[in-house]
Amino acid sequence: MKTVKNILFDLDGTLTDPKEGITRSIQHALEKLGAEVPHQDELEWCIGPPLVRIFSRLLNTENESLLQQAVDHYRDRYVDLCHIENKPYEGIHESLEALHYRGYNIYLATSKPWVYASKILDHFDLSKYFSAIHGSELNGVRDYKQELIAYIMELHNISSDDAVMIGDRCYDIEGARHNNMKSIGVSYGYGSLEELKEAGPNLICHHHSEITSLLS
Repeated sequence: MKTVKNILFDLDGTLTDPKEGITRSIQHALEKLGAEVPHQDELEWCIGPPLVRIFSRLLNTENESLLQQAVDHYRDRYVDLCHIENKPYEGIHESLEALHYRGYNIYLATSKPWVYASKILDHFDLSKYFSAIHGSELNGVRDYKQELIAYIMELHNISSDDAVMIGDRCYDIEGARHNNMKSIGVSYGYGSLEELKEAGPNLICHHHSEITSLLS
């Protein structure tokens, strides 16, 4: 991947471990709606997909009004705790600094609303490594990775030939492929190695410290 100049990073499960905040906020929303509340460990699959897709599966419904209620209850709790109930992966500062030092343009590409993502990166002093921070809007615009990646490419005039998407779930890999972009799957997040292999990234790494050598 020696031609790569631009790196798009997923956030949850790639740069930080968001399990506590996401799963507890999902439990809160389900409790508010009187629905069955799974254990936190049973909700790990919820780290990555858009919220509407998550609650549609958990509540077994396509009712837009009910799904919006679930999202609202989730955000009522999550907005104040997203940065507190989260933690950066050990050594991620050093990995991002190494990439930044080598001159890569680094962009955040998360399905999480960008207002929450910015809060998290600021809290952990990670924002300084990024050329721009991008995510979905609170109204659901750009919830899906393929749309988000296309938006970032157009906004920053990025060619698919000199860019790579890095993330831990199939959505990252599939979103990159949809935009003819290279991808690296990371196995230390919340997507299984089987999920990543099935999605078909160009490369798989098992620790974020490997990314610099994979790119060079």
